[in-house]
Amino acid sequence: MAPRTLSDRAPLLNREASWLKFNWRVLEEAGDLRNPLLERVKFLAISASNLDEFFEVRVGGLLQQLEDGHNSTTPDGLTMVEERELISDATHKFVDEQYSCWNDRLRPELAEQGIRVLGIDELDEAGLAFADDYCERELDPLLTPVTVDPAHPFPRVINKALCVALLLRRRRRSSLTYTGVVTVPRALPRLVRLPSQGTIDFIFLADLVVHHAERMYKGYDIVSSAAFRVTRNSNLYLQEEESRNLLESVREELHNRRKGDAVRMEIESEADPEIIERLGTVFELDRWQIFPVNGPVNLSRLFNIYDEATRPDLKYHSYAPRELRLTAKSRDLFEELRRHDILLHHPYDSYDSVISFIQSAAEDERVLSIKQTLYRTSEHSLIVPSLMAAAAHKEVTAVVELKARFDEASNIRWAREMEDAGVQVFHGLVGLKTHCKLCLLVRRDPDGVARQYAHLGTGNYNATTARIYTDLSLLTADPEITGAVHDVFSFLTAYAENPNYGPLLVAPLDLAERCMSLIEREAENARLGRPARIIAKVNSLLDKDIVRALYSASQAGVEIDLLVRGICSLRPGIRGISDRIRVRSIVGRFLEHSRIYWFRNGGDEQVLVGSADLMPRNLNRRVELLFPVEDEDLMRRIRDEILAEYLVDNVKARRMMPDGTYKRAARGDGQIALNSQEILMGVIPRGRKKARLVW
Repeated sequence: MAPRTLSDRAPLLNREASWLKFNWRVLEEAGDLRNPLLERVKFLAISASNLDEFFEVRVGGLLQQLEDGHNSTTPDGLTMVEERELISDATHKFVDEQYSCWNDRLRPELAEQGIRVLGIDELDEAGLAFADDYCERELDPLLTPVTVDPAHPFPRVINKALCVALLLRRRRRSSLTYTGVVTVPRALPRLVRLPSQGTIDFIFLADLVVHHAERMYKGYDIVSSAAFRVTRNSNLYLQEEESRNLLESVREELHNRRKGDAVRMEIESEADPEIIERLGTVFELDRWQIFPVNGPVNLSRLFNIYDEATRPDLKYHSYAPRELRLTAKSRDLFEELRRHDILLHHPYDSYDSVISFIQSAAEDERVLSIKQTLYRTSEHSLIVPSLMAAAAHKEVTAVVELKARFDEASNIRWAREMEDAGVQVFHGLVGLKTHCKLCLLVRRDPDGVARQYAHLGTGNYNATTARIYTDLSLLTADPEITGAVHDVFSFLTAYAENPNYGPLLVAPLDLAERCMSLIEREAENARLGRPARIIAKVNSLLDKDIVRALYSASQAGVEIDLLVRGICSLRPGIRGISDRIRVRSIVGRFLEHSRIYWFRNGGDEQVLVGSADLMPRNLNRRVELLFPVEDEDLMRRIRDEILAEYLVDNVKARRMMPDGTYKRAARGDGQIALNSQEILMGVIPRGRKKARLVW
């Protein structure tokens, strides 16, 4: 049978539907009894936080386009109106399942373990006394009750602020009802710890606001009340070409973000219909954008339970990453790098080695200059102060991405502080986000030679997320790689384009084209009867040209394994198109964040690692980078100790079906449970494994 022909519209899955299925996988972890109870609570909170960002960014952008009159067709063939309907149906079902998980499973199980979330009506005498005192002492001074009337317009409700709406009736004029609004102060914890003996008890702050409402609205009868929360469009709309100062433009737009158009309202399901009607009118919401919830508004508040419940027996066991050890022949890290490259797999290998690389460079008198990219860094970064200290006596350059979504404010602050300390700060290129992860040092070594040393990674320079994200780091003194990294920095600071960046693949210059060539090379090898296989591990796969190339490679005979954590528009297992393509997603203790591309290449295997996912934005609208791993021992480690573990996972892996649904990976009779992350942590000794990958 001749292979089926691929048209320009190859079979694709809808992007938003695919992302929503990813969040379902996160929510599944909240119901998985194999996870410790408080970790399950955390997964539920993560799923809620994820959904917030989905509405702020993806739904906000979709509604903005529809408002502007666009109704184009998505790559999978839906109109934007149809996509909106798909999102409406899927998100309402998802929210119902979230609250079912909380009410029917997690909350009762927590109570069995002595961790209780109580309502006002469940408090004993001591609890009520505490609640009254807390309201008077902590809460009342921060509250501003508003009654909406001609002299008092509806207050501006900022993005994701928790509020309480009330229906009020004046005791002297009982025929009219007014709307009251109280914003729950962000300065106080959303879950308040109650004094208790033998149990860990909490009450939601919103419940305390409602409890305190009568004392705020004297002269009124409170007919009804309900907590609500509005999510707003949080996209940045910048005209960079017209901006004289990008930093100031981003700061101004950040201020506007807090006032963006409303895209969703969550409200207690028992709210009076009159309250829902009035709020829907105020925020100009269609019915589908209103989410009545059977429980606490904003489930991401459940992070507080995880953080404050001192029950290590209900959390993952503690884990100490491996520390980097130098060989006996090397006196310091730089001498070690002159001997060989170093590959680190975080969080299994400590991120302290990367921080030490930068800190030691800042302190080392032999280091002449440091160049660094910063996309997302932690609020209490150890790297940024090192760069600032180094600027006093050496050349230091930082390329700070101001438009890293939801980290803009932090990056603006760091950029200003670094400039004040003497660091040369650049903000990348107009119209392109700087997403590559690079650090480059120039050091005059004891032999008098000025050498370049580099760190290249898949993850952000953020020590906090490095403990919970899986990422790869390469430390190298290879002249070809470090020379190419130097050229990339020249591109970032001067827009100086080289015709060739050597061993590096750089977006938006040549990364997409060269990735396509690598896929096509495997297809040609398969046609010629040579060994041909592709294994790719990414966060997302969405670029339709890459998808078509993978379909063609499958038709040519290439075996393809894709590890895609999140969005995947490719349909595996379609007869005649993608028979040889398998897609897996792993959702577990750590967030899978590393990007790895492995090619069999006729027996001369090739490995690329870097910051780039296979999405149009990464390939065309960001400065991204893939770098080769050429040391045979390191290549073998990536193949046999990293990729192989993911491909035999039968605990946290889900297999994608042709229709876009996911099923847990099958486990054969007598086969032991293989959790790839636990294997990499050393919890499951490698010698016990029975399932092995055939290369």
